[in-house]
Parts: sequence; structure tokens; C-alpha cells
Amino acid sequence: MAMQITSAAFDEGDAIPALYTCEGDNISPPLAWSGIPPQTQSLVLIVDDPDAPDPKAPKMTWVHWVLFNLPPNSTGLPEAVKQLPQGTTEGLNDWHKTGYGGPCPPIGRHRYFHKLYALDTLLSGLKHPTKDQLEKAMAGHILEQATLIGTYRKH
Repeated sequence: MAMQITSAAFDEGDAIPALYTCEGDNISPPLAWSGIPPQTQSLVLIVDDPDAPDPKAPKMTWVHWVLFNLPPNSTGLPEAVKQLPQGTTEGLNDWHKTGYGGPCPPIGRHRYFHKLYALDTLLSGLKHPTKDQLEKAMAGHILEQATLIGTYRKH
């Protein structure tokens, strides 16, 4: 079975409810995953927006959440997660903070990619890495990946 990431809050390609954005409570949505390859040693979750600042003229990918070394036997994260699974480490988002930062697009409808990676190793020597630093550390260790895309436009 192929690896999958889903949310009870929104379906693939659908709008992310305002509750999970800067216009709501800015809490993380519930996420669930399955089909993790048996040889997986750790999981990585990156949530980013490739449409920043304007989907008609994107100039950068804005990083909303970076988690790594999630245990391979974990099955997801609850809504508004406060306690991460044991061993999980947080990287820095583009607000230069750890933790979840919800959608808050300045203009237009943006896409938010919730990317889950299964790795053949635990990542060590990283203390609050950026997405770029984490991706460099992951290189050559990705067994499989799955993506869930939600969208959001400010009201």
C-alpha cells in the first residue's frame, strides 16, 4: 500500500477551514498517515506554500511547519497538537519560530503542501534546522513520500 497523508478537516485540493489559519485560531489541522514502509526509521513533515506572495507571480516558497524524527510507528497528529510524539524535533518555519504557522496569504488563493517523508535513518546533529537544511540532511535517505494539498484565500 502506498504511503498516504490525509486530514479529517479537509480533502485533497479542498479549502483549509479558517480555524487552522491566521483568520481563525491558527492551530494545526488533524493529520493522519498510513502505508509507512516497514524499513522506515523516521518521518519528516514539512508544510509549505509555493505560491508566496502572489499565486499569479510566485517568488518564493513560504515554510509553515517543519517536524523531523517523527517515530515511524506514529499514525498522525491531532488537531492543535501540543505534545509531539516522543523523539520528534521541530525545525524553523519562515517566521523564524518552531511550531505551526497557519495559512495567511496576502493575496489570492494559495496552495499548502503537507509533505510527509519516510526516511531510512534518524537525522542527528540538527538543532532547529530550516527546511533547506533539513532537505540537505534528508538527501539520499527518502524511501517514500506523500503529499496532501489544501488551499486558502483570506476572507
